[in-house]
Amino acid sequence: MSPHDDKILGLLSRPDYAPLTLKKMAKQLDIDDENYPAFRSAVKDLAKAGKLDILKDKTLRKPGEKGTVVGTFRRLAKGFGFVRPAGKLDRSTDIFIPVDAGLDAATGDSVAVQVTKKAREAGFNDQGRVIRVLTRATGLFVGTYHEERRRGFVTIDGTNFNTPIYVGDPGAKGAKPGDKVAIEMVRYPTPEMNGEGVITELLGARGTPGVDTLTVLRAFGIPDEFDEETLQEAREQAKAFNPEALGTRLDLRQTPTITIDPVNARDFDDAISLSRDDRGYWSLGVHIADVGHFVRAGTALDQSARKRGTSVYLPDKVVPMLPEVLSNSLASLQQGQTRFTLSALMEFNSEGIRTGCTFARSAIKVDHRFAYERAYQAMFEPETPIEEASPEIRNLLMQMLELSRVLRDRRKKRGALQLNMPKVAVDLGENGEVVGAHLELTDEAHQLIEEFMLSANEAVAEHLTAEQVGYLRRGHADPDIGKLRTFAEFARSLGIKIDSPQSRFELQRVLDETADKPERYAIHYGLLRSLKQAIYTPEAEGHFALASDDYCHFTSPIRRYPDLQVHRALTALIEGKRPRSDPDELRVLAEHCTRTERRAEMAERELVKIKLLTYLLDKIGMQFHAIIIGVEEFGLFVQLVEFPVEGLIHVKTLGDDYYYLESETHTLIGRRAGTRYRLGDRVEVVVARVDVDRRELDLAFPGMAPAEPRKAEEPGRDRPAPPTRSDREGRRPVPKSAKGARPSRPKRAEKGKKKRK
Repeated sequence: MSPHDDKILGLLSRPDYAPLTLKKMAKQLDIDDENYPAFRSAVKDLAKAGKLDILKDKTLRKPGEKGTVVGTFRRLAKGFGFVRPAGKLDRSTDIFIPVDAGLDAATGDSVAVQVTKKAREAGFNDQGRVIRVLTRATGLFVGTYHEERRRGFVTIDGTNFNTPIYVGDPGAKGAKPGDKVAIEMVRYPTPEMNGEGVITELLGARGTPGVDTLTVLRAFGIPDEFDEETLQEAREQAKAFNPEALGTRLDLRQTPTITIDPVNARDFDDAISLSRDDRGYWSLGVHIADVGHFVRAGTALDQSARKRGTSVYLPDKVVPMLPEVLSNSLASLQQGQTRFTLSALMEFNSEGIRTGCTFARSAIKVDHRFAYERAYQAMFEPETPIEEASPEIRNLLMQMLELSRVLRDRRKKRGALQLNMPKVAVDLGENGEVVGAHLELTDEAHQLIEEFMLSANEAVAEHLTAEQVGYLRRGHADPDIGKLRTFAEFARSLGIKIDSPQSRFELQRVLDETADKPERYAIHYGLLRSLKQAIYTPEAEGHFALASDDYCHFTSPIRRYPDLQVHRALTALIEGKRPRSDPDELRVLAEHCTRTERRAEMAERELVKIKLLTYLLDKIGMQFHAIIIGVEEFGLFVQLVEFPVEGLIHVKTLGDDYYYLESETHTLIGRRAGTRYRLGDRVEVVVARVDVDRRELDLAFPGMAPAEPRKAEEPGRDRPAPPTRSDREGRRPVPKSAKGARPSRPKRAEKGKKKRK
């Protein structure tokens, strides 16, 4: 018997064990290089003895779990759920889990699933049962405290848990009925047994300023404080920083340099310099904060940044990836201060073709900081006096504008998509409450910076690829051809012909043709649902939307960990070294950074929704403009124009007719009158019901019956949040009915369907 056997079998037997590859298990068990061959032999011997299984994906699992699928579970309001297999992006691969087959798995948990029925038997998706919860997504939940019969309970926010969680004797942690609290789950609820938890933190009285933000941070497990070791390390870096100790850095402090950022920006990652020679060639410098100078691999600062993955930008709070002494001071490219940077020095000819590129560790001194609005004025309102913008700076801005237009035209000609949807920013009062909203403009000042950042990201990615260095790419896989064909059929239903839906040029033509037409929203939302999500990956899969073979994130290391990893690889090459990169480790890091990015996006969306729903509480019956962003058998998902919040118009409220779904055209059609509600249509709606804790907004058409309060098991809340960017994926097919499990079609819609048949 090998001395490694006990370690291996002990790890396998742990209830939280998740399948690992041989190398990852060796790392977790602290097996060094000298002992690795013996460890590998021990694993093979245990596999021969039937004490563990080695699967095709090279993961090691408990015996008896061979043939199972590992993935992420998501429970819907009705009790059933779906499991997304690990590494899969398309929802069509999800495995349906009936109500009584999910054990006590909660949304986000990693689970092992046994497939019990293939799709041809079960419907659109395979059907299975959870045989083991491998790892919990979180043990911490947030909800509202209340008491019943001298016992404390917490109703968890959202719709993942339909019954309150028992938390013991009343008054724990000083909680009072109506308070928002965080609890740690002791026993997860199942269909047979209620859950039990313990209050870990009193967040505050419901409605108190700041409590909603704290609620979201705790619900998503986002750390909002740094430990003392990390803070101390940041302070030591601040004391040690000497802006005059340039060493071998390229001194660019005399080169005219500017930054252009939002007016309320606190950290400045990037600065720009530009000149043009007698040949008409451009020399563009994109200078990015050298965060790697302060955050060394393996240090407390690095481990903290890696765990966070990204800064989180909430409406009334920024949770930085790095302590503020770095993110807002030493690493931030502040005007008039010497700052250390990593520079991409690119040359372009008059046609925008990159003819050369070098990289350097450098030092710069920003001459002027512009907000987007002031930069726009300086470029397009020459008569408007701007005291801080000298004629030389104005001329520099005009040159930048000219080059950015050349680069944008060239990018468009190669097939890059420009899918722009209007974004609404929330206006907050002194206490964080919503007082209004406005459309965020994306003018040429924004586009100028975007073009230069895209150019730098591509140049760095191409350089690392040419040097055969492993790094975190920003991947955006090609969309499924079937979804593109469905989109083409939808476009044809609007009178827009698409001959080759897989062609980016065709797609961009359609976007351009509908830019100023009523069909714009329908086309843009329809295309959004045809595209996959962008992810971080070490694999060279390209970026579909940008029409780029090699692309990475290099320009925001203050707020994104993947950029820092890219910086370290590039810095090593600049210094004549070969960066060390383990493919398995990069893959794990890529998955982690993708998860933290999604978490940040969901947290921002969640808090915005809470604030907007709170604002709408006293607006029952008020009328708003809206756009249909989703069409289902059970109703219409719409987004208000004035306030970017999503609500549901349930089919039961459409009392003027019997409606059925025409899925090919994303249209709900009235059987008698032929009234059509289509994806992208602009409509008028009234607020019918608001439930902040469940994150629900029910809407109705003016003059139609308002929605009755719906129960948790209705299918109207089974839909995930809609995509908000051009790299969002399509939605999951609705499975066929299954006993006690799947969402049934509302009766009125069924009748309409039958009559049509």
